[in-house]
Amino acid sequence: MQPAAIPHTSGARRLAGLLPPIRSALTGGALAVAAACSFAPIASADESGVSFWIPGLFGSLAAVPQQPGWSETSIYYHTSVSADGSVSLAREFQIGNIPVNASAHASANINGTGDVGFFIPSYAFATPVFGGQAAASLLTIYGNASDSLAGTVAGTVGGVPFGPRFDSISGSTTGFGDLYPLFALRWNTGVDNYMAYVAGDVPVGDYNSQSLANIGIGHGAIDSGAGYTYLDPQRGHELSAVLGFTYNLVDPSTQYQNGVDMHLDWAASQFLNKQVLVGLVGYVYDEVSCDGGAGDHVGCFESRVVGVGPQLGFFFPVGAMQGYVNIKAYGEFDAADRPFGWNTWLTLQISPAAPSAATPRPLVTK
Repeated sequence: MQPAAIPHTSGARRLAGLLPPIRSALTGGALAVAAACSFAPIASADESGVSFWIPGLFGSLAAVPQQPGWSETSIYYHTSVSADGSVSLAREFQIGNIPVNASAHASANINGTGDVGFFIPSYAFATPVFGGQAAASLLTIYGNASDSLAGTVAGTVGGVPFGPRFDSISGSTTGFGDLYPLFALRWNTGVDNYMAYVAGDVPVGDYNSQSLANIGIGHGAIDSGAGYTYLDPQRGHELSAVLGFTYNLVDPSTQYQNGVDMHLDWAASQFLNKQVLVGLVGYVYDEVSCDGGAGDHVGCFESRVVGVGPQLGFFFPVGAMQGYVNIKAYGEFDAADRPFGWNTWLTLQISPAAPSAATPRPLVTK
């Protein structure tokens, strides 16, 4: 029998009449494994405020099954963030500007910007796996990260005081980031859609622990989670949420190990017609366990941030394929032990189009 995970069966068949088939998690809300994964201009959380996951990678339609076949997603991501206090001090320790045995404090500000492209080839399988639809993706990154730090630092080393001194440091890196494979399973039952995924970080990107700005994060990580999408094709209502957790390996350059990170990406949208959706997006990012390792000189350093903002999406035909453009933006607040500010995402995806409603064909046969 045909599993509920495949579009155009049972309740999902109604999608063809109102909404174009949607490839989801790697579209406008997008993978960024995904956050995932990650890149680190001034960055995100954990060691010096930098995390594996980029909050906001998943968005609308995250759990909706995809059309089988190859697709390509390209994302332009811009971020502008700042921090002071503990984040500035942590960055000074990481780059070796303060002795590891020092007891210090900083009254400094750090500012960062990033302009990065994510390129995500993906393949959705027609053959069911555990009654669901399987899809595999690989996220690659290329871009620029720039950081600057300015302020005073003072403390003691072995009981001997130093400072206060004024530090003014800047750095910029242009290059490739790490590789982020992702595997997901999706199931559909009427208006309810479910997803489970696992992602990882292969630390091959441009990274130097003594540089203020990096594109790679310098250590491996594994991330796993589950998501849900409510999609009512009659009213055009959509609501998605994806919850995940990241386990970080030790950074071999600094012997620092980030704690376990929790991230919740959510989105709500309304389809105005078959081509256009509007709505809100948001995320909650919270480090749920302390950092550690021999290179941890700043203590627990648990990071947190919340973001929310608008989104707009548009579907259009591209020959025999389907195109999708999405723009979304987040403003951040309630941050702790990490930089915060704002970020924007511009996504273009080309994916297989749905079979014509006039000449339907099964996506999976017995």
